[in-house]
Amino acid sequence: MKLTRLFYLLVLWCSTITITAAQSQNWNIIGDPKITFSGSGADGHLSGLKGTIVFDEEHLEDARFDVTLDIGTISTGNKTKDKHARGSSWFDVDAFPKARFISTEVYSSPKGYIAKGMLTLHGIEKVLTIPFTFTQKDNTGEFKGNFAINRQDYGIEGPFIGFMVGDDFEVELQVPVQH
Repeated sequence: MKLTRLFYLLVLWCSTITITAAQSQNWNIIGDPKITFSGSGADGHLSGLKGTIVFDEEHLEDARFDVTLDIGTISTGNKTKDKHARGSSWFDVDAFPKARFISTEVYSSPKGYIAKGMLTLHGIEKVLTIPFTFTQKDNTGEFKGNFAINRQDYGIEGPFIGFMVGDDFEVELQVPVQH
């Protein structure tokens, strides 16, 4: 009798694991995600987005984002600005080559979804909320989001002429994915 109960418990446990795994949809970042920034005195784009995306609109409790961005890819359209942006008085990519976002919570909103988590940039970790939308067609999809960021919150001061560049930047994301 105990063996029969043990067998049924094992089957139930395995079924639960299988259902949970089926609910989670792993997405692979494909193509060239568009990450642009704009603010007073500087705008451009970044590339090199990599990481793990688990997202299913029906099971947001299982959703998670753990992505990194290669800060050394910053491009403003001006080689001199790019060199300064990578330098020690701005992003200091030698010391801080990557930005990383790890979600702690994903939930729905009237306009789509919200990913709340920790952004580590320039060695400083802060809570960040990213509103986003998701569209899916068959086994491909696209995440689109935007958020505002203040460079000084992350210790990005710039040189003595840093005041010529605004503090606040809008960041726009378009991330194509496939599973």
